[in-house]
Amino acid sequence: MSIRPARPDEAAALSDLALRSKAVWGYDADFLERCRAELTLHPEQIVPWRAHVADEAGVIVGFFTVKGSPPEGELDSLYVAPSALRRGVGRALLEAARTLARREGFRALSIHADPHAESFYLRQGATRAGDAPSCSIPGRMLPLLRLAITE
Repeated sequence: MSIRPARPDEAAALSDLALRSKAVWGYDADFLERCRAELTLHPEQIVPWRAHVADEAGVIVGFFTVKGSPPEGELDSLYVAPSALRRGVGRALLEAARTLARREGFRALSIHADPHAESFYLRQGATRAGDAPSCSIPGRMLPLLRLAITE
């Protein structure tokens, strides 16, 4: 597996992967449809959002995006294809996001985590910073995490 910058022509594939990844938590079709706009990447967002993909022999098995400007940014997306879960893809993507953030001068990344993914981020060194409202589901609160970027 290699991690590389995403290409603008991969935006639709990444959007589809995000929805498939979100679905593994058992959300119903209505919930996923309400999340579709938030999980959709557009070609013009790929470069400024620093999108990177995990690539296995030409197949995208995960991706992340880092938004914002130093010193504080946001890990806006980190999704792994259902077929690649529990194989270290998420950890590798998070480490690549940390490396990118460190190289670009970030001191921390905030994460609006899916409640089912919170424990993953906590195991990887993130800390709970509070709660944040969902951008897709009115009234739903998400764990707000902070990932310190150390030297």
